[in-house]
Amino acid sequence: MLRFLVKRLISLAVTLFAVSVVAFAIIQLPPGDFLTSYIANLAGDGQATSQAIIDKLRENYGLDQSVFVQYGKWMNNILSKGDFGQSFEWNRPVGEVVASRMGMTIALALVTLMITWMIALPIGIYSAVKQYSLGDYVATIIGFIGVAIPDFLISLVLLYIAFKYFNQSVGGLFSQEFENADWSYAKLLDLLSHLWIPVIIIGLSGTASLIRVMRANLLDELRKPYVITARARGLPEWKVIVKYPVRVALNPFISTVGWVLPGLVSGSIIVAVVLSLPTAGPLLLKSLLTQDMYLAGAFILLLSVLTMIGTLTSDILLALVDPRIRYSR
Repeated sequence: MLRFLVKRLISLAVTLFAVSVVAFAIIQLPPGDFLTSYIANLAGDGQATSQAIIDKLRENYGLDQSVFVQYGKWMNNILSKGDFGQSFEWNRPVGEVVASRMGMTIALALVTLMITWMIALPIGIYSAVKQYSLGDYVATIIGFIGVAIPDFLISLVLLYIAFKYFNQSVGGLFSQEFENADWSYAKLLDLLSHLWIPVIIIGLSGTASLIRVMRANLLDELRKPYVITARARGLPEWKVIVKYPVRVALNPFISTVGWVLPGLVSGSIIVAVVLSLPTAGPLLLKSLLTQDMYLAGAFILLLSVLTMIGTLTSDILLALVDPRIRYSR
């Protein structure tokens, strides 16, 4: 195991360097840069900008240098100072802009993840054990609906129903009077009253998918000889199911750690935009649209790091949970 971890950590460092190069190159691919979009917006509002001012802004932002020089300075600042650069759009350090959205993003993602697992695991087990029962058919239908309907469509329908029939808005995570207020018990209750809506919408498709995966994997395990042998030895049925086949069928849940961690940052971007959620997803989308390259690059780099850490965590947990997996010579 130790040898495996060392090899993986070395490969992570190499992969991270490659990802940083690719991420910076991709950000540079669209024609123009942030100043191009900025000047176009000024021209659309009827405001003229002289070439001298444009050249000065380009020099201040470091956009007059080559791509290689920009990348070198960016990586040097990250490694030596932990400085991801200055956001052009927000005129603030990238670290501050990202940190301002991470609290709500992580809270929303963790709550969604816990509820998703709490619902999907027992329903998936029941659906497999009681195959072709009424409950199995109901779970299957709900699973198909959850996978088939896009999250943003459910968001739009919910917004319409709430406004049309209840005359209230379900967007955001806080009521208007609590948005800029200090944290208090009343603000926490207000957050909880709004939090269940995005949790249900974002977690619906993930719950439906995990139910289907858990059911399929557990059905495969229940038909294997070791389950028949365990029953023949007189073990209680609950112990036969929970101790052996469920433990093996849990692999998909553990494997999801690899994409759960980057999901903490990106989340469901379209749903966040529709529901006006103050999370990192809309910020990432806006940075890409405005070509705010340092902010977008920091997000892409962060997503890549979280993906690699999540994958490594999944591998370690799988080795501990599944006795069939061994990282040895």
